[in-house]
Amino acid sequence: MSRIAGLFERLRHEGRTALIPFVTAGDPSPEVTVPLMFRMVDAGADLIELGVPFSDPIADGPVIQRATERALARGVTLHDVLEIVRRFRAEGGETPVVLMGYLNPIEVMGYEAFAAAARDAGVDGALVVDVPPEEGHELVTALRAQELDLVYLLAPTSDAERIERIGAVASGFVYYVSVKGVTGSGQLDVDAVAAKLAEIRARIELPVGVGFGIKDGGDAARVATVADAVIVGSAIVGRIEELDDTPELVPERIGAFVGELRAAVDAAVKV
Repeated sequence: MSRIAGLFERLRHEGRTALIPFVTAGDPSPEVTVPLMFRMVDAGADLIELGVPFSDPIADGPVIQRATERALARGVTLHDVLEIVRRFRAEGGETPVVLMGYLNPIEVMGYEAFAAAARDAGVDGALVVDVPPEEGHELVTALRAQELDLVYLLAPTSDAERIERIGAVASGFVYYVSVKGVTGSGQLDVDAVAAKLAEIRARIELPVGVGFGIKDGGDAARVATVADAVIVGSAIVGRIEELDDTPELVPERIGAFVGELRAAVDAAVKV
């Protein structure tokens, strides 16, 4: 059983919802990312989604795009992101880590080389936004050979055929995009989310995390009533951006926000 599968199995038995914060690796600086990861875990993060900086992030809104630009300006590469995870593990970090990014850097490294390097660094899975299941055979094969999970996105527009196709190749969990558009956009409609999750769960047995559009503890609590995991990205990354001139404050301030999200998620009553 993978570390991710084990996490969701444990939370299911405990009747709890996972909290998954997203941060861009290397933002506001490569030196801050590992301390930030530990602080988020201390505050209640169950899994960390770590963004791999890329020059053309098609699924990300302006907040995360700017974070990517800041990390790239500091020279952060895929190799650096893997080193960050390696340091996290070396310093005792046991929380699952999923890399979120795009195919180009992986293709440059090579599928098998990436999968082997990711496993060696302590990565648990990857979410590669621009690889649909029809075109992901090489990546799926490489990751499975290293016992790494491949997380896929589902959208409000995903029909039954698409859901089943993704269910056939995804592992760990699936990520439901709660609003149409890029990260940080749209208004959260939890009733619509709940209806779509019922459709997804009728066809996929994996846990379903919900992200995009979750801006605060209130949103997180509402999503926690229906989802297996609450995923928060832009709301965290926006707060990091506000601290760009004082990076030493980032772990504590972001940790406090993650703690607020954790309390809200734990207070939610499952429906």
